[in-house]
Amino acid sequence: MPSSQLETGNPKLETDLRELAQDIVRRAMYGGATAAECVVREGDEFSTLVRLGQVETLKEAGSRSIGVRVFFGQRAASTYSSDFSSEGLDRMVKSALELAKITSEDPFGGIPETSQLGSLTGDLALYHEDVYSLPGAERIEYARRAEKAALDFDPRIKNSEGGSFDAATGRKVLANSHGFVGEYRRSYCSVAAVPIAQTENGAMQRDYWFSVARTLKKLDQPEQVGKIAAQRTLRRLGARKAKTAQVPVVFDPMVATSILDHIFEGVNGDSVYRGASFLAGKLGEKIAGDNVSVIDDGTIVGGFGTSPFDGEGVPTRRTVVIENGVLKSYLLNTYTAKKLGLQTTGSASRGLAGTPGIGPGNYFLQAGTKSPEDLISGIKDGLYVTEFLGMGVNLVTGDYSRGASGLWISGGELTYPVEEITVAGNLKDLFFNISEIANDLEFRGSIASPTIRVDGLTVGGE
Repeated sequence: MPSSQLETGNPKLETDLRELAQDIVRRAMYGGATAAECVVREGDEFSTLVRLGQVETLKEAGSRSIGVRVFFGQRAASTYSSDFSSEGLDRMVKSALELAKITSEDPFGGIPETSQLGSLTGDLALYHEDVYSLPGAERIEYARRAEKAALDFDPRIKNSEGGSFDAATGRKVLANSHGFVGEYRRSYCSVAAVPIAQTENGAMQRDYWFSVARTLKKLDQPEQVGKIAAQRTLRRLGARKAKTAQVPVVFDPMVATSILDHIFEGVNGDSVYRGASFLAGKLGEKIAGDNVSVIDDGTIVGGFGTSPFDGEGVPTRRTVVIENGVLKSYLLNTYTAKKLGLQTTGSASRGLAGTPGIGPGNYFLQAGTKSPEDLISGIKDGLYVTEFLGMGVNLVTGDYSRGASGLWISGGELTYPVEEITVAGNLKDLFFNISEIANDLEFRGSIASPTIRVDGLTVGGE
């Protein structure tokens, strides 16, 4: 879910935060730094969990925090604080300056060149005031309605881990000593339900469903969320083990994103330059089937991974990571780009302190043309995976083995639930064996995938 770095709506305070970030950079430079950058975040959030109709948790919180990173030549250090008093800010800057003088030199450190800095213009539709438009009682009612719809759907739904409603807004300001100052605001809201179903012999299953949006207008109705959560839970009742076999495996969109996560880790500049990625040294090579194209696009209006600039003040952009199976680009921040002799892709992500990492924009597998039903209808025997359990992926070798549960496909239809099985293979083969991609791409976060069919995997069971 998008982070909750929120804002207050006070125009004077908004101006003050911009000025404050620039002032901290000036103070660092005055203290002898050769370069500096400052991040200020503020946010507020609301969350409630209703279980069996009763409010179990209710949280409202606001936060403000600030961080600074300073350089003395090739030495760097960072500090952060939630103390915005003059003394607190002085202490933060002084600590960073003192630490930087004793850290090790790193020739690849530094902030981006002035020519690389900038921000997307225009309204990216990231912030909507209406996420807080509901009175508190109605927010709780959203959670209660979602849970009630699930509980009322079928008498086998006997219990619940709750219905929830969350809302958050946030603001981020970034300034550096190369003259960059940028800011943006974000909002989101979500509603979810987690019902528990039980058979006559006492066997229980749980599942969930949720809706998330930047604006309340685009949030699904709580009743719809509860109904889908109930349907997903009921279809798991009576699960059995499957026989060990090599059959086509279909990944539900919610689990197909895990395959994209593995590609992300493989193209992450940090793991590439360390030689800890199975995709290191593979730029320009065929690493997947012709039907596989993966895009990272931080510019999509209203996207959960959209921002006008990355964690270093570089404008976000659309990067083709894999095109028709060919690895076209790694995802890089300034540091990893220097390490690899390449250019940043505007993929820096960062907290308040420490060196920037690498994060996705709106990162997705390009959709195909078939409906999920048509994709499944062509399979005589196979597995439809709805959940993975635990981690069993070696990103150096690509070896892949994960516990799973889902539904058995027989005669082109979903027939009965299965559990306590494993799905195994190697990522290097898996990407070539994505034989079909459905047309149901939908973003429920910054990483999204349609339903996919993968051949050549071993399903381990009895």
